Amino acid sequence: MNGYGIEVPGEHSDEPLRPPARYLVIIDSAGSAIARLFLETRELVAEFDAGAEEVAMMSDGLVPARGASGPEWDAALAGHSATERTAAAVYTLDV
Repeated sequence: MNGYGIEVPGEHSDEPLRPPARYLVIIDSAGSAIARLFLETRELVAEFDAGAEEVAMMSDGLVPARGASGPEWDAALAGHSATERTAAAVYTLDV
């Protein structure tokens, strides 16, 4: 293409869409709060500063469960201490 006009869109892909994030975990990490998004399988899909506006938007109206100490979180939060995991806020996102 020569750089003028509107490009033709690419062909549609029949690949399945990625599954939506199911859990938002706000957890302390070395003295600062981070937000981590997980799939239903507890696979990490994103990590960012918990002070981001998107965190407030995602958690608006939701009541968090306190603590991520259960065995279902062991692999997902393996890098965090027991204290950090106990104090974590776990939001179950509407999908």
